[in-house]
Amino acid sequence: MGKIRPSVESIEEAIRILKEYRSTHEAPVDKMGCESKGPMKLSKKQERVRILNSLILSSQTQDAKTYEAANNLEELYNWDTKKMSNASTNEIVKAIKMVGFANRKAIYIKKTALVCTERYNGDVPKTLEETLELSGVGPKMAYIFLSSALGQNIGIGVDTHVFRIADRLGWTLSNKSIKSKTPESTRKELQTLVPEKEWPYINKLLVGLGQTICTAKSPRCSECPLAKNHCKYAKNNYKF
Repeated sequence: MGKIRPSVESIEEAIRILKEYRSTHEAPVDKMGCESKGPMKLSKKQERVRILNSLILSSQTQDAKTYEAANNLEELYNWDTKKMSNASTNEIVKAIKMVGFANRKAIYIKKTALVCTERYNGDVPKTLEETLELSGVGPKMAYIFLSSALGQNIGIGVDTHVFRIADRLGWTLSNKSIKSKTPESTRKELQTLVPEKEWPYINKLLVGLGQTICTAKSPRCSECPLAKNHCKYAKNNYKF
């Protein structure tokens, strides 16, 4: 049986409710997400480099540890890509040792810094295609980066929180198990449902909800503003 897709009005109402809720309920992503400022005053170019590297650091890592690692890199290199590309891998690993897969990410950071130095004059790529060529950068990071650093509203970044919550809300295909879905299929489907004007905000809204309420295990449906009227999972698993 096919899915009854949510109406545009229902999606817009859910986003409005979530924005209102998140405005008074802070989550780690609000203080320590990829756009968060570090210890130094940066130029716009340096800010773009920081966002890019924060995203590389963030994979399978909590925001607090990503933020700490990004701050360490900032203090060492001040987001000078030439200095970063010339740094030893061991030095970078020591600075980012608190993140998951630090050894691999140190290699990604060095390679990315070299590309940014040689191809973009110490700045960052400006297109999706160029961004996806960078080591350690996949579609999720690329869409978030282009939106956060360059204001390009061309897609929704789907991380584990967005992937999970979109399924629970009933915004992705109901006739497939979540194991058969992919972040890329979820992104494409969300972009047909979520109004384009909301694309820059939906990732952070859902990530914050996922960090605090709609957790992977034991979601607190009783505290969720979307549970009663907008969530398929809550209707099936929680008694109001």
